[in-house]
Amino acid sequence: MTRSFLPGLELSQLFYAEVVAPILEDALDDVPYSAALIGWGSEVQGFDTVRSTDHAWGPRMQLFLGSEDFHALADDLDALLDRELPVEFRGYPVRFAFPTGVPARHWVHVTDLRGFFAAQLGAEPDGGLPIPAWLTVPTQVLRELTGGTVFHDGVGLLEPYRDHLAWFPDDVWRYVLACQWMRLSQEEPFVGRCGEVGDDLGSAVVAARQVRDVMKLCLLMNRVYPPYSKWLGTAFAALPCAEALTPCLSGALAAQSWQERERHLSPAYEIAAGMHNELGLTEPLEVSVRYFHDRPFQVLDAYRFTDALVATISDPAVRALPPVGAIDQYVDNTDVTDHGNADLRRRYIAGPAL
Repeated sequence: MTRSFLPGLELSQLFYAEVVAPILEDALDDVPYSAALIGWGSEVQGFDTVRSTDHAWGPRMQLFLGSEDFHALADDLDALLDRELPVEFRGYPVRFAFPTGVPARHWVHVTDLRGFFAAQLGAEPDGGLPIPAWLTVPTQVLRELTGGTVFHDGVGLLEPYRDHLAWFPDDVWRYVLACQWMRLSQEEPFVGRCGEVGDDLGSAVVAARQVRDVMKLCLLMNRVYPPYSKWLGTAFAALPCAEALTPCLSGALAAQSWQERERHLSPAYEIAAGMHNELGLTEPLEVSVRYFHDRPFQVLDAYRFTDALVATISDPAVRALPPVGAIDQYVDNTDVTDHGNADLRRRYIAGPAL
């Protein structure tokens, strides 16, 4: 069957308006509910393509209820939806299996709204997410919770939760930025030092790490939560600075010597430094690269931006934190940073249970 591709958000919004909402109007009467497509999935970020339709893709959404209504109605409502939903919508199966090998089911997931957010965040955002929670929720998860589309918010909590999570509190943002600059500072001279001792592979690896950290820094400076690796370049390409930075970063990755990598990374550092100054978060800082002490390696001395940002943090407890950062600035493992793993993150970071 030939079918035209609809981006998943558009498909699910039509599915809600034309199919799901009429069922709920009869079934729920005066029971408040919220409906949205948020959370995991390339379509939530607007990054889906025809390729995305080969698995875990189709008309889907979350149907959120208050906790009491969820416990009282969830099973019956799920069964009703299974009976009433059509086989297909706009040419796409309404029921599909994911992961492979499990029975196919419809993907209007009836969910406890507070429980859903608590499972992702490790805390309910009622009254404001505490700073420790902000620093232990991966930015990919924050993207997922604030991305997508809300179709209806009868419960009245979904939009306020998303508004609260839309961006870091100011002190947390400054701290995360400071820590991202520190990541750059710590490895700036290693591109040259590795190359100088004949370790060209090591030099290339360090350069790639620096490229990734510049990309994440630029996203953070633009108030965009960095996604996980699959979509990092896609999200970066949408930034205003991407046109100027992409040739520098691509050149550093393609370079065949440490000197060539340095020639591409240096202007990238300087562009990022200029972006920092444009934010006005600190007094303007010198943006030119310079030699690393008496060694022949060009660096920005990015720690200067760390120090300047930390000095502007108003909360003394945040200001006193070591320059380690939020969880995905020091943890790079999907099993820890993936959605739904808040309890695992809490238990593992406290010390692996053996």
